[in-house]
Amino acid sequence: MIEIIWDEKFKRIYKNWSKKHPELVESFRNKIELFVNNPFHHSLKTHSLSGILKGLWSLWINYEYRLIFKFMEREKNKVLLIDIGTHDEVY
Repeated sequence: MIEIIWDEKFKRIYKNWSKKHPELVESFRNKIELFVNNPFHHSLKTHSLSGILKGLWSLWINYEYRLIFKFMEREKNKVLLIDIGTHDEVY
């Protein structure tokens, strides 16, 4: 099981995002729940990033929106949420 860390920066990002996209909040919650239990579930399309985002990971909220995060431990059981937005916004 994954422990999710919501720091103050991500809380602000999420608050703004959820106000702009209230129709996606339930989808976000469902993806987080799935992620906590199985971070590499095929529907999440979890993958590592490269370039300037090397060390970070991404998962799909839906076709358009991504969640960027960082595994905080080698065992990959603690995750810091970084950003959420469209592909162009977060990459």
